[in-house]
Amino acid sequence: QVRLVESGGGLVQPGGSLRLSCEASGIIFSDFDMGWYRQTSGKQRELVTVMTRDGTTNSADSVKGRFAISRDNAKNTLSLQILSLKPEDSAVYYCNAKRGAVVVWGKGTLVTVSS
Repeated sequence: QVRLVESGGGLVQPGGSLRLSCEASGIIFSDFDMGWYRQTSGKQRELVTVMTRDGTTNSADSVKGRFAISRDNAKNTLSLQILSLKPEDSAVYYCNAKRGAVVVWGKGTLVTVSS
């Protein structure tokens, strides 16, 4: 079965750091474009940062310089290193895998940035 499982979310103070992970199974990981999205209650899901299977990256302007995506094809994992967290970064973060018409989502991990 195809499965994406996120982990690493939690409560962090402003200015803190966090590392999110996504473990994939049931897919040929290296053939998929991978990415992170986030969603707050009442708002539509937005792209955070993505990395294609070719290694090309793209990220939202609001996270450039603070969020770094990486992938380990040998371990079938996707990571997101976050620095200098802001309260507006609070959201449920979702892992995404895409290859053509095939799109897979994880269930998300909650990140809360608060004092």
